[in-house]
Amino acid sequence: MNVRASAHLASAAVNHIVLRLPGRRDGADLHDLIARCQPLDLNSRYAYLLLCEHHANTCVVAEFNGELVGAITAYILPSKPDTLFIWQVAVTPNMQGQRLGSRMLDHLTERCVRTCGVHQIETTISPSNIGSQQLFASYARRHNIDIKSGPHFNTVDFGDGRHEEEWLYQIGPHLRAV
Repeated sequence: MNVRASAHLASAAVNHIVLRLPGRRDGADLHDLIARCQPLDLNSRYAYLLLCEHHANTCVVAEFNGELVGAITAYILPSKPDTLFIWQVAVTPNMQGQRLGSRMLDHLTERCVRTCGVHQIETTISPSNIGSQQLFASYARRHNIDIKSGPHFNTVDFGDGRHEEEWLYQIGPHLRAV
């Protein structure tokens, strides 16, 4: 399939994507999705299974024709019960550029504001991950809320010195349900 045909298919598919809570059966598929979404760090299948079971209410998956094409994994910070920490945002390569990440982020935060009392988002992003930086900056602009960032984890924190530093992004504290 050529690039234009693939882009057209992806554009049409976005209108038929179902956003939903993940379940136990999604754990292995979530692992495989993350594996296809560079530069995300791939964790164990067990970690994704636990996320889908223990943190389903703070995560979202995007499904098209029975296949996971996107996901956001997140959890409530134990020390800040009004803060949703976004761990990973994944969109399959053939669905990128269709605003699926934005759609999932809006869906997830609206649900978490309503059901979990979330008023703020935090995430960490490496300096080279321009796509994630743009996703969260766009979210803050769309919702007219503050965003600030600064260094958080340095390369030494990761032990082997091969992982890029991560900056903490804080968005809020005025998230609202639509």
